[in-house]
Amino acid sequence: MEIFQVVGIGLIGTVLAVFVKERNKEVALLVSLCTGLIIFSFAIAKVGVVIEVMGKMAGSAGVNFYYLETMLKIIGISYVAEFGAQVCRDAGEGATATKVEFAAKVLVMVVALPIFVAVLESILRLIP
Repeated sequence: MEIFQVVGIGLIGTVLAVFVKERNKEVALLVSLCTGLIIFSFAIAKVGVVIEVMGKMAGSAGVNFYYLETMLKIIGISYVAEFGAQVCRDAGEGATATKVEFAAKVLVMVVALPIFVAVLESILRLIP
């Protein structure tokens, strides 16, 4: 099972970072960052399968691909922002992490705005 690989990489990276942290905090941060990037890239590689299945399902359901694309963008923004915020927190920069999360929320609103407008227009057409 792939989760054991991910957890193994995480544990090895964590133990290594803890041992290195006593001597050099900057190198420990780099070890932690590299561990996170390895795990993140492993997860991103699996996203292609999810996108393919969702695309097939949307096609067979007759759903406009624009909505699927928007949903995937929102999910992507959320995951990348969470990863970035956690890296900032690992570096002891909680204030920066909060700003990354705030920016992600604004970007999600911007990406979702066309769908929100379409829903409002549909509602307005129903009202006589």
